[in-house]
Amino acid sequence: MSENEKKVQDENEDYNDADLISLLDDDGNEYEFEVLDEMDYKDSHYYALMPLFEMVDQDIEPGSTYMIFEAVEDENGDPQLAEVEDDDLLDEIAEIFEERFDEAEE
Repeated sequence: MSENEKKVQDENEDYNDADLISLLDDDGNEYEFEVLDEMDYKDSHYYALMPLFEMVDQDIEPGSTYMIFEAVEDENGDPQLAEVEDDDLLDEIAEIFEERFDEAEE
């Protein structure tokens, strides 16, 4: 087994117990995220997702931060995840997720 194959295998073993989700961007590129938490809040469902890839345009590296998405339906009624547009709502949701993360660590 090559060094690169072992590294990939070791990284995959780290995520075997994790809840993973793949998302497609508008250009059809697929990205993988770890689901850290999810919750219902104000008649919507939200996910805290950790990117498992480097986001150079936002200086985000795997494992360094999480992103919040809202579960919505597209025009065909198919489920998808969307960024939260309202900054105040995003701050509220982030605060709740942060409290839940802190409680889980205790």
